[in-house]
Amino acid sequence: MKHSLAQSKKGKSFAFLLLSFVFLGTAQSVVSQTKSPVLQYVVSMPDPENHYFHVELYCSSWQEETIDFKMPNWMPGYYQLMHYSKMVENFTAKVNNKNIAVKKLNENSWQIKTPKNKPFTLSYDVKADKQFVANSYLDASHAYIIPNSLFVYIDGHINTSVSVKIEGIKKDFKIATGLEPIAGKTNEFTAPDFDILYDCPLLIGDLEELPSFKVNGIQHRFIGYKIGDFDKVKFMDNLKKVVESAVAIIGDIPYKQYTFIGIGSGQGGIEHLNNTTVSFDGSDLHKPEAMNRMMSFLAHEYFHHYNVKRIRPFELGPFDYDKGSKTNLLWVSEGLSVYYEYLIVKRASLISEQTLFQNLESAINAFENSPGRSYQSLTQASFETWSDGPFGKQGENAAKSISYYEKGPAVGLVLDFAIRKATQNQKSLDDVMRLLYWKYYKKLQRGFTDAEFQESCEKISGCSLNSIFEYVYTTKPIDYNNYLKYAGLQLNEKLDTVSNSRKFSFQILESANDNQRKILRSWLEQ
Repeated sequence: MKHSLAQSKKGKSFAFLLLSFVFLGTAQSVVSQTKSPVLQYVVSMPDPENHYFHVELYCSSWQEETIDFKMPNWMPGYYQLMHYSKMVENFTAKVNNKNIAVKKLNENSWQIKTPKNKPFTLSYDVKADKQFVANSYLDASHAYIIPNSLFVYIDGHINTSVSVKIEGIKKDFKIATGLEPIAGKTNEFTAPDFDILYDCPLLIGDLEELPSFKVNGIQHRFIGYKIGDFDKVKFMDNLKKVVESAVAIIGDIPYKQYTFIGIGSGQGGIEHLNNTTVSFDGSDLHKPEAMNRMMSFLAHEYFHHYNVKRIRPFELGPFDYDKGSKTNLLWVSEGLSVYYEYLIVKRASLISEQTLFQNLESAINAFENSPGRSYQSLTQASFETWSDGPFGKQGENAAKSISYYEKGPAVGLVLDFAIRKATQNQKSLDDVMRLLYWKYYKKLQRGFTDAEFQESCEKISGCSLNSIFEYVYTTKPIDYNNYLKYAGLQLNEKLDTVSNSRKFSFQILESANDNQRKILRSWLEQ
């Protein structure tokens, strides 16, 4: 996830999922290959002015007499406990159209007892009045559904197939979602399990679709709500360059279709397997700097479909929807995605060399001026994000934490140059990302551990990288110039007397030799 364009930059896979853009009432559904689900959700919006969704769950049969239902406490991609169940009201259950008892077990769990193999129905309302990329929202003009906040699952049965039907919306409204349409049905979708259901938000309303493009024969779309007035052809041309640049790093496209879903103005974006939902307002995109920031933002979210959704830490799948899935490796998933967003837009020729350096300087300046750099390591910042927040502790405790969005790209930079130096510029961090993709996602179909990430880096470099990983596991100061010199670069530091802060800036050394210049060109243009 990326939290804001204005702020410091910051499991399981089903490649067959087709992201659908459905014109309500007229769309032709793609034939579903998924078996008929026994759990069917129906979502209606009878009270949009007061921001209430109504949800009903129909179960045709269930073999257990005691059934526990749970609402997730968070959504993958946003590493904070959201406690979605607090927005649930009027939770009831029926068998044979008669109410049965519902027992509240805890904040996010309910229990019913019903005869075996008897159909039952759940019914509840969900308040959705907070506009944010990780929250569901509903008003009279549009709906944004975070499935984790709307759909309870049966405890112990996360792998059960499900269907979702959207009812009672305006005839001219459209739906954008990563869920697969059900053949012959209107506004009905299916998922093979809850992990996929929870990975597929739905945007509903008067949506605008921009001219699509193909990369390696795969269609890519941008669909959004109130996206604004800007040069949309140029925007999509730039976005195509971003996708091409990112795909070139890994060399494989693992989905059948990809869609960027603009949910309206705001901050942040969240990645998914075949789409990303992003806060988007294109009103300022006529300004070059605003276009650059937007492309960098979208590059970050797009690259996440590789780095974290497929190239993932071991702990990020299967997910613990109750407590959160804690990992030491968010500095890889998020911090290195920041590093790559900078490289992706540069290699796509969308920003200048100077802008690339300025982006890196921004992250380094933020980290190096944080008092927390002496207290908290990258792995600690990753693991403790659930309590500290993605940008570290706030308030009086802010001085004792860091952000992996800031130190992560700084470590990525020196790690990349260390690999290039060790291999005479024959290998780079790109090769590490490819190794992780093909070995752990494709072959082993699992995530990697802390040790396996370092082992992968050292396999590519052909040497020990303990000195680099000290910057990961400890608070040892980063010796930037020890690695930047390999590319004829130098990071200069001076004191800003106005802000009383340290300011860092890149310099290309005139004394650089041919080998150093070669590494620099390769890094900039690879």
